[in-house]
Amino acid sequence: MLRDELILPEADIYAWIEEVFSHGVRRPGYAADRWAEGWIQERFRELGLESVRAEAAPLPYWEPRDASLTIDAGGQSFAVPCFPLPHSAPTDGVEAGLLAFDAAEPERVKGAVSLYDVPLQRIPHAFLAGLATSFHDPGGTFVGSQHILPFGREIMDVMEPSMAAGAAAFIGSLSGYPGDSHDYYVPYDALERDLPGVWISGSDGGRLRELLGSGPVRARLKVDSFRGQIDSYNVIGELPGADEETVIIGSHHDGPWSSAVEDGSGIALVLAQAAYWSRVPQAERPHRLVFLLNAGHMAGGAGAKSFIADHAAELERTVLEVHLEHAANEYSDAGGELAPTGHPEARWWFTSRIAQLEEDVRAAIEAEGLGRSLIMPPTAFGDRPTTDGGDFHLAGVPIVNYLTAPFYLFDPMDTMDKIHRPSLVPVTRAAVRIVESTAGVSATEMRAAVVA
Repeated sequence: MLRDELILPEADIYAWIEEVFSHGVRRPGYAADRWAEGWIQERFRELGLESVRAEAAPLPYWEPRDASLTIDAGGQSFAVPCFPLPHSAPTDGVEAGLLAFDAAEPERVKGAVSLYDVPLQRIPHAFLAGLATSFHDPGGTFVGSQHILPFGREIMDVMEPSMAAGAAAFIGSLSGYPGDSHDYYVPYDALERDLPGVWISGSDGGRLRELLGSGPVRARLKVDSFRGQIDSYNVIGELPGADEETVIIGSHHDGPWSSAVEDGSGIALVLAQAAYWSRVPQAERPHRLVFLLNAGHMAGGAGAKSFIADHAAELERTVLEVHLEHAANEYSDAGGELAPTGHPEARWWFTSRIAQLEEDVRAAIEAEGLGRSLIMPPTAFGDRPTTDGGDFHLAGVPIVNYLTAPFYLFDPMDTMDKIHRPSLVPVTRAAVRIVESTAGVSATEMRAAVVA
């Protein structure tokens, strides 16, 4: 039975996010992420967790040092603000004619600098609700509204069409991007791509297209970046429970920028679970509890993959993996200016197709008044959820992965004002209810109940 007096107040959970955010850019291997690895271990020990440790997760390190884009057109030369695509090729200088990529004639950009539009996907909430096994929106906020996703239709593969066509370089134009940013940390699969590329704002992309309509345009692109291999670290703590079967409660500790939502909020939500369960008597914890903050989400999920590979035997007796990512305010540009809507971003609860588990998740959502929630099958968008915990599903572990996906996840505009503070306590309470619901259920029983 959930103990109200053991739930941390909103201010305490929010203060953890503020502390994480204050240390700066938290990409894998950066100083702020190294700090986070140590700080999380300190918090785990302070809360009384056992076997607190850091386990190495090998991953690619990438650091952009400088980038420039210069355009020559109509006898004039000017610079365009840009940000290099993560893990794309560095270059001392590429100069070539600029051409707009055309999917009907991709070969036109061979040997040229490819100008490629990447509008973010805008999908009606009603359509997403149709993908859900069930949803909870008592206010009717999904009617006539849309979700601005943080990806274009290509997801991570934004450079691939231009690479396949033999382009000399890539310029990604974020057309229609709310706030008209060019700072976009995608792709984050950490795959090395041998084409240099930069992001520019949609307004600058439109300007370049206008120039192309008036005559030839040349582009000069320079990118100074470093790529290498490092060990980052998964941070783990444990609490014994009523039996030796396991529930894992996790998120990731890295982020593309200082990143309050992605995933300062996830760190804080996992710490809030650790704070709660550390004060519950062992006999009342449904199973052994493992608290996991993964490394390298922004490096292709390297931390989660490493943990799964290193703990295969343990996963066989894991009843449930609960992942908690992103307590986010919804922002919209519907009025012509970027502004909060007053709602939390739509909440996705990727839940294994187990009838009782789906029922328990819905009961927790309703008990905590978590409107704008969709219970999504793990395969709603592909073979795995679009979460840091998605690889647990591929490994056969039953999951409940909580995620919101605001468009600004990979942008430095993910600042403290983007945190939806009223979500912090009810999401914590809902997660406690979901973990409690596994009492008396074994990993074997849970897996036997999965509906294909």
